[in-house]
Amino acid sequence: MTAFRNLGALIDRAGDADKTALIDLSGGTARPIGYGALDALCNAVARGLLRHGLRRGDRVGILAANSTEFLAALHGAMRAGLVAVPVNWRFPPATVEYVLRNSGAALVFADAARMAAVPEGMAAIEFGGAAWDSLLDPGPFEAITPEPAEPALFLYTSGSTGKPKGVVLSHQSHLWVVEQRLAGADMRQERALIAAPLYHMNGLALAQLASAAHITVVLLPQFEARAYIRAIGAHRVTWITGVPPMMAMLLQERELLAATDTSCVRHVRCGSAPTSPALLAAIRATFPAAQFVNGYGTTEAGPVVFGPHPDGLPTPPLSVGYPHPAVQLRLNPQGVLEQKCPAQMNGYWNRPDLKAPLTADGFYITGDVFHRDGDGFFTVVGRVDDMFISGGENIFPSEVEKVLETHPGVEQSAVIPVPDDIKGTKPVAFVVKRAGAAVDETALKAHALAQAPAFMHPRRVWFLDALPLMGTNKIDRAQLAAWAREHLAADLRP
Repeated sequence: MTAFRNLGALIDRAGDADKTALIDLSGGTARPIGYGALDALCNAVARGLLRHGLRRGDRVGILAANSTEFLAALHGAMRAGLVAVPVNWRFPPATVEYVLRNSGAALVFADAARMAAVPEGMAAIEFGGAAWDSLLDPGPFEAITPEPAEPALFLYTSGSTGKPKGVVLSHQSHLWVVEQRLAGADMRQERALIAAPLYHMNGLALAQLASAAHITVVLLPQFEARAYIRAIGAHRVTWITGVPPMMAMLLQERELLAATDTSCVRHVRCGSAPTSPALLAAIRATFPAAQFVNGYGTTEAGPVVFGPHPDGLPTPPLSVGYPHPAVQLRLNPQGVLEQKCPAQMNGYWNRPDLKAPLTADGFYITGDVFHRDGDGFFTVVGRVDDMFISGGENIFPSEVEKVLETHPGVEQSAVIPVPDDIKGTKPVAFVVKRAGAAVDETALKAHALAQAPAFMHPRRVWFLDALPLMGTNKIDRAQLAAWAREHLAADLRP
């Protein structure tokens, strides 16, 4: 196996340069690009960025849907010793601006649909535009050899403070991830479909693995269930991955699935949120020849955490597996998983207000509660605090409550999660109006959608004269959950 040194240089130049690296569907039609051509494009970006005046350690933002250009900018920046900062373009404009300014981005790449979201006064280059063509500097380039712990990526993830946190990942941390996932595996005949956003670990980690394994990736700009199914059939995809809500949405397209030959699918991997028993059964019924993996990982410590049992015992249906032999895991007294491995982050960028989530002996505190059975298999129970996961996105009730309470008609609010067949869970809200206010449910939903990412908006809003309190004068969220169940059951009655 090739010894990789730079996270942006995962293409083995001794491999078949003519093999298709990407089938890019971002333009509506299939655009294939070979490994040799992709490698040359990454080099052209690296050379161009340095010629543009950027210096080692400078940050380069990427605000775009999935595309060949996204990956070339990402890898080219890292080859040149720069730090790539993929940005969640679903964030509201103010949050996008916060992320780019917090990172200190010296330059931002964006696609045409998102150029307007680049903060005023910040240098930006549009993919496919004249400035992009001018930046590219074709020619050979030898990727820099990073120093120990030298940053390669900042991935921004929401935190308990409500502000996204820039997770600093070194070259070595995710080269280790790639090497562990390649060990003992021959993936050369696989064809992977990526529709999860490349600003998220789920899609990005698979793209990195695919380059190193020299396999073909079918790349969608974003997830849309019918396009996803068509891509499986048209391009004979063998490996699909995503978060459970993606799987739930594509499984709803029963007629298209029935009309599409999906027998090529051999691997299905779900991650970033728990998989329900009903969803797992539906996945297995739809892709009966596929091996299903219920994955687990964190941005802060990587996706290599669990694997098969060393004695060959079958993994229980909803378990994430047995501890990976190269990872140290333990449960603290609250059942929270603590993890130590070479994939751990350097820390959070430019956030002196945050305490590093590490134990005194260097274990990362995941905040996820697990159950471990008698055979050593782990299963996710939930978060140790009030945070819940909706469609793969972390939501803290306090974040949504703060948004609702910026509306002039709201006196007080409380947000809780309820079950959802697609998202796993979804937020709902109980609101106390200001005296004399005429605000209604539709207005509050619209307000939340305008002020925060769409996944955070409450799917139902109910109004109360007062919020119930426990004896400690804290809001009685258990009572609210019971009321929510009653309201939702009433909605289903004929």
